[in-house]
Amino acid sequence: MEASQTGWGTNRSVFDWNGKPGFGQAVPLSLQHILAMIMGAVTVPIIVAGAAGVTPAEKTVLIQMSLIFSALSTLLQLYGASIFGARLPVIFGVGFAYVPALVAIAPQYGIAGIMGAQIAGGIAMIVIGLFMTRIRKYFPPIVAGTVVLVIGLSLYPIAINYIAGGIGAADYGSGQNWTIGMFTLCVVLGVSKFARGFLRLASIICGILAGYGLSMMLGKVDFSPIAAAPWVSVPVPMQFGIEFHGAAIISMVVICAVNSVQTIGDLSATTMGGMDRELSTKELFGGLMGNGLSTLLGAFFGGFPTSSFSQNVGIVAMTRIISRRVLAVAAVFLLVAGIVPKFGAIMTTIPFPVLGGATITVFGMITMMGIQLINKDEMSVRNVTIVALALALAMGLDAVPQSLDHAPALLRQVIGGSPIVTAAAVSILLNILLPQKTLADEAEDRARIERRLKDRQA
Repeated sequence: MEASQTGWGTNRSVFDWNGKPGFGQAVPLSLQHILAMIMGAVTVPIIVAGAAGVTPAEKTVLIQMSLIFSALSTLLQLYGASIFGARLPVIFGVGFAYVPALVAIAPQYGIAGIMGAQIAGGIAMIVIGLFMTRIRKYFPPIVAGTVVLVIGLSLYPIAINYIAGGIGAADYGSGQNWTIGMFTLCVVLGVSKFARGFLRLASIICGILAGYGLSMMLGKVDFSPIAAAPWVSVPVPMQFGIEFHGAAIISMVVICAVNSVQTIGDLSATTMGGMDRELSTKELFGGLMGNGLSTLLGAFFGGFPTSSFSQNVGIVAMTRIISRRVLAVAAVFLLVAGIVPKFGAIMTTIPFPVLGGATITVFGMITMMGIQLINKDEMSVRNVTIVALALALAMGLDAVPQSLDHAPALLRQVIGGSPIVTAAAVSILLNILLPQKTLADEAEDRARIERRLKDRQA
């Protein structure tokens, strides 16, 4: 039956994990994932390089390593190696979650201090993975869903800042930037809702191409990064050195441990949104172990810590495309872009308003996946309290970061840097401390109170 449908003796469905679509289909579908995450993967080393005061040549190497280890960590998660890798349709790479810690460490200890702290952080991730079977009970759908919900909400400012032109842009918030962003968004929505067949699945890449074309007509595309990028660059181990400093290690271990919670949320959202099922303990164990290994090995080459990319989780949920080949093509492209920087430079010419307009719907999908996960558990008063307090504190502290001005520096760095940290900490703690009560238990409590009141009145 399968062979007669495809005309080949193999499964070519893009909606099947083992599906092997032709490269004519796989390449444009993989480009959606590349374009959604590459600016983030490239921006992190640029920010850290500025904080560390490295040379332009060293900054180029850091960008190169970010692309290479984004590719290697993704391939590890897709195909696995022994106990490492989730074997799920996910994109991993250097992420924004670590930026507050990296920027705090860089001026004082330099890149070498970051790499030393990162080794400890990678080991911490692996240790968490090793004990995951014992602590999995602390991450039920109500906790994982709350984390995913906050991940989605926390991404909205990124999309809006992108649409406005990118933080620090001279024309930030200009009508031209908003026009490009909204035009890109409209193309994505139009193609996804009214197109048919393969074109509908490639709605995000269609929107990006349309927005890119409009940006070129308006003179918003800068091709200078392509000319400046070298043709070939080979990774060299220990080129930045490795130093160990206690304060840097503590900071990195904390943020790596917290990022493991985000990984749990993203992996849960992937299986829920793309596969209509909950995440298995084996997949979670492999995902955490793989992320720890990628982070650990990256330290020896100048690659920063890796994490799951929430925007790519949203693409999987939006398109339901889970073919491993599609995501593997994206990873191979990132690898080539790292070794041949001119290819990667082409991606960096995409204006921020185009990326913002193309990804804001994706971020909204992540939020809805969080709500779906939360609804997997009963909406008892206990569970509603967990979600409500975690959400209120996470988004409240994120909106008013100055409220932590007098808190210890480490607490400001960890909690003030990401609402995901607060949401994870609060939801996990409340899930442990609050008595387990089902809707039936709560109904019985109310009935008991009502009987007592009637007895007193009698």
